[in-house]
Amino acid sequence: MNIRKRTLLAAAAVLVSGIATSGIAQAQQKPVVIYTAHISAIVDKLIPAFEKETGLKAEVVKLGSGDVAKRAKAEAGKPAADVIWSISGSVLTELAPILEPYAPKDSDKINKNLVGSPAWTPYTSVVYVLAVNTSMTPLKDAPKSWAELTDPKWKGQIASARADNSGSALQQMQGVLTIFGDDGWNKYNQMAKNFVLTDSSGAVSRFVADGETSLGLTLEDNALQYVVGGAPVSIVHLTDGTILSPDGVALVKGGPNTEGGKKFLDWALSKTTQETLVKEIGRRSVRTDVNGPAGLPNLTDLKIVSLKSIADLGGQEALLAKWRTATGQ
Repeated sequence: MNIRKRTLLAAAAVLVSGIATSGIAQAQQKPVVIYTAHISAIVDKLIPAFEKETGLKAEVVKLGSGDVAKRAKAEAGKPAADVIWSISGSVLTELAPILEPYAPKDSDKINKNLVGSPAWTPYTSVVYVLAVNTSMTPLKDAPKSWAELTDPKWKGQIASARADNSGSALQQMQGVLTIFGDDGWNKYNQMAKNFVLTDSSGAVSRFVADGETSLGLTLEDNALQYVVGGAPVSIVHLTDGTILSPDGVALVKGGPNTEGGKKFLDWALSKTTQETLVKEIGRRSVRTDVNGPAGLPNLTDLKIVSLKSIADLGGQEALLAKWRTATGQ
């Protein structure tokens, strides 16, 4: 090989190396833009850990699940976000056309029963419960089933998030329709007459802890934070069906920092992060090698409900139209 060829090859190698290095450096310099429905307390706990462990910066936009979906759809032509973090898997499935499939590191450790679409990755196993303010309603007198929540004596006493803004509230409605089958809408309409609506599922537990309502339909981990904090709150896993559904994390197609987004997904599904979610936040991991939170029942001891899909129930717009009728919105 003559000197000229060697020189050209060496120059090409330097150029390729420089491009690769530049791409990595660019991913590190740009913030990872994340849309999330996580409550502030969880974001404030986890994002500093992500930044410390990866060397990347994160820019987080906190919205309700419904608003995350609306914003991501509206920006589909020119995405502003790299990642959608912690909204329900059923909503992410609806967003599949604007998501980029990506298998994070350790994806072989994820419970395969929770995988609903290649467009997103299960992030935690979300369990839905009834939170009870035991200063207002002794636990022995509290409802133990979904059916009991239809009793008119609970009018104005059940906090529930808005299904048009909260993926968790939408899934709770899916759960009622699944559990009661043909009588599902009748049961939900009766239940809805007792609701006090909040803007988010996180606010439900606060309503209960502060005594604004004696009961609230919310996420297990949201209620657990108040139990651990010493509030007069107890958790009831409803006997006619405990709703369990994964929320997910997903890469936005064409986001401004795709490489940074991939690193976020790798981090979110790592064993260290999943253990933190369990021990410090009370979420249940999607990894098969991470145990559940202390003090909570094993999932095998609960009557777990496999939700009918949004599509099988008529589609999201039809569901929300019936929710508005049921709640008078």
